Amino acid sequence: MSDFTEQALRYHAEPRPGKIGIEITKPAETVTDLALAYSPGVAAPVREIAKDADNVYKYTAKGNLVAVITNGTAILGLGNLGPMASKPVMEGKSLLFKRFANIDSIDIEVTHRTTEEFINTVANIADTFGGINLEDIKAPECFEIEKELIKRCNIPVFHDDQHGTAIVTAAGLLNALEIQGKDISTATIVCMGAGAAAIACMELLIKCGAQREYIYMLDTKGVIHTRREDLNKYKTLFANNTDKRTLLDAIEDADVFVGVSGPNVLSAEALSLMAANPVVFACSNPDPEIEPELAHATRDDLIMATGRSDYPNQVNNVLCFPFIFRGALDVRASEINAEMKIAAVEAIRQIAKESVPDAVLKASNVDKLEFGKTYIIPKPMDPRLLSRVAKAVAQAAIDSGVARLPMPEQYME
Repeated sequence: MSDFTEQALRYHAEPRPGKIGIEITKPAETVTDLALAYSPGVAAPVREIAKDADNVYKYTAKGNLVAVITNGTAILGLGNLGPMASKPVMEGKSLLFKRFANIDSIDIEVTHRTTEEFINTVANIADTFGGINLEDIKAPECFEIEKELIKRCNIPVFHDDQHGTAIVTAAGLLNALEIQGKDISTATIVCMGAGAAAIACMELLIKCGAQREYIYMLDTKGVIHTRREDLNKYKTLFANNTDKRTLLDAIEDADVFVGVSGPNVLSAEALSLMAANPVVFACSNPDPEIEPELAHATRDDLIMATGRSDYPNQVNNVLCFPFIFRGALDVRASEINAEMKIAAVEAIRQIAKESVPDAVLKASNVDKLEFGKTYIIPKPMDPRLLSRVAKAVAQAAIDSGVARLPMPEQYME
């Protein structure tokens, strides 16, 4: 057992198992306190909520409570290890919600026999929460699950493995292309991987200006093309009418490589075939599609990002999901739509172009960060993410008609 593994196990086990807890938000010291908190005082808000269901937001914690829900079928890069094995990850997600956006969150691990049973379980408990963050659910079931829950729930439902990854990828990629003097509308993109994250990333990039016909998506059988007969309906959307069959075929003269697949699948030979000034997002974790040292030794003109914190340009969902939900909850949005996702992309992009606060430099253990090849997206600890991304998302919710409250006063300051 490595020292880090042992440290991680101690972190999770001591001095109290787990990473989250429940706190009391009202006085509970006297007989009067208890009478107000429970019987008979609790009857007053019960009656008010019975008169008008929206009063639940006034008298309970619903409006700042997100459920992190999984079935454990796609845990990180570890695979289908079941609901209980996923619990540390879901608790970690709840920790991040609280740490970065002061959102209360509880993890829920669902055991089920069918996709319909999972959907019914989540839909039946959804009214307890202000929002639902779906996590670590394998493709293609995750697409159907999210689609049906969005239909059935009157609160935001967001599959972070899809859309959180897509938002951060799009923000970083658009900035990288700008630095490299390229335009998303003419860029040739190779996507290694065809699961939930890959498909969501490409769909959002298309909404940001990429051309579907310039995208070459690959799965374990090679390029997804129109003559393949083994494609599900989600992969079919990216079936390219091409004679390219392998990664080496697809990547020749490509501007962008996006990897959401597995370690060491991008060789130096393949990287050398890319167009001048390429952009490489090797986001497999913990081991990227190509090691950064090898990539930089092969090409001195590239911009590279990974999912790791020990290299520049970390593509990390924590840049997005806490603030997406903060903005959505604060205007009581009924859903998280495309307009809100694109607003988050643009807000994240802009922060990277501005001067970096000293506190962020200190937390990052660097003397300087400046928009360029090694700094294309903000650091997760940048405090501007909360106010700027949340406000942009809230405004997009208002503008697109899914908000049920006006812009909060704190965003107007």
